[in-house]
Amino acid sequence: MYERSSVAELAESLRSELDRYSVGGKLPSSRALVERYRVSPVTVSRALAQLAAERLVVTRPGAGVFRAQPRTAVPAPGDTSWQEVALSAEGAGEVVPRSVDASGVLACLAAPPPGVIGLNSGYLHPSIQPERAMSAALARAGRRPGAWERPPMEGLPELRDWFAREIGGAAGAVGAADVLITAGGQSALTTALRALAPPGAPILVESPTYPGLLAIARASGCRPVPVPVDADGVRPELLAAAFDATGARVFVCQPLFQNPTGAVLAPGRRAEVLRIARSAGAFVVEDDYARALAHEDAGPLPATLAAEDQDGVVVHVRSLTKATSPSLRVGALAARGPVLDRLRAIQVVDSFFVSRPLQEAALELVGAPAWPRHLRSVAAELRHRRDLLAGALRRELPGLTLPHLPSGGYQLWARMAEGEDDAGFAAAALRAGVAVAAGRPYFCAEPPGPYVRLSFAGVSGAAELGEAVRRLRSLGAPAPEAPA
Repeated sequence: MYERSSVAELAESLRSELDRYSVGGKLPSSRALVERYRVSPVTVSRALAQLAAERLVVTRPGAGVFRAQPRTAVPAPGDTSWQEVALSAEGAGEVVPRSVDASGVLACLAAPPPGVIGLNSGYLHPSIQPERAMSAALARAGRRPGAWERPPMEGLPELRDWFAREIGGAAGAVGAADVLITAGGQSALTTALRALAPPGAPILVESPTYPGLLAIARASGCRPVPVPVDADGVRPELLAAAFDATGARVFVCQPLFQNPTGAVLAPGRRAEVLRIARSAGAFVVEDDYARALAHEDAGPLPATLAAEDQDGVVVHVRSLTKATSPSLRVGALAARGPVLDRLRAIQVVDSFFVSRPLQEAALELVGAPAWPRHLRSVAAELRHRRDLLAGALRRELPGLTLPHLPSGGYQLWARMAEGEDDAGFAAAALRAGVAVAAGRPYFCAEPPGPYVRLSFAGVSGAAELGEAVRRLRSLGAPAPEAPA
């Protein structure tokens, strides 16, 4: 009988006999089961794997298979309805909200369901992450003397020095003493806004901008105020008007490869932005998230605003995460003057310090010969993917227009025809097996039109990009813009 038995039949036979063994008792060896039931070793292996998946047995390599602890009944949930009252009590007049709308951030972080191609990721696909170099760096870091000791609260001196050189450039405009190591860029932005703006204050932001920034501002009880951008970055005349109208003391911007538009702040606007902020007695928070994501054809990159700032106007944010892995959460804040003490105090209260082994690993990674090779590889791959996706969109989806083709970053910002519904398009795309980001969450006020953001960093390669566009095409492309 058992010569012809299936894996399911053997698993059922073993399942019915488990009561013969005490909890933790060892089952017969695979060889004994092969002889007893007259089946192949593969059938035995698969039947035991099925029981292990059901948590009926536990497999211990080199020791055997043992009966697992029986699962106990899950107790009935208690009555948590009282929390509705507790969480809402005295909430009407609070300046800093206790409930946070994380929908924009969650949409960026959510992994696509099985079978769905993710054109909404803000991170590199594992195939273009420096996994081997990171593993080697982590191994070397673990062997460093004192690797598990408490680090300085400001961060390892060598890592602060590396970030200072990266931010300040050859002129040495930023020193190691001006740098704090943070747990990634999002943490740095949160610390900066808490330090610079009191609850209830207005914060000027680019429009459109990264939804995670809007979430940080609102979670801090601040009011984000939009300042429109064009192909050359933020418009200085509108920035000056926004400062005058609101009395804001903070402007957050991404001068290089702005998310989502990909714009680079034009040379003629850089000094003007700093002058306007200085005249308003305001800080500029420079989120330099994509400097390591320049495309192969980007050409020489402009210096950071921090490197051109003489008066402590700029608070600079930098992170290693985007160019490496979502789990390498190491970044930096750079600032000059009394504000640095406030930034340090807030970070210490919030998180004490960044894990020393992670800092040591980051230092090993950026100091290795593999690091510049990785950056060159990413630059070539992102350019290739950008061109593939842009070309496919122009051929297959003429209703999505690309106002600007970026030379850095990982996304395309596509304009839909007037009257189209970006949220509806994103929902239909997901049903067709493609995750895209609707444009509405990138605006903190009414958007000037419908947009979608399409990322090309998180897919496995060219084949997935092509398949994604074919699936979007099957929806019935959005209508092209009618000629004026």
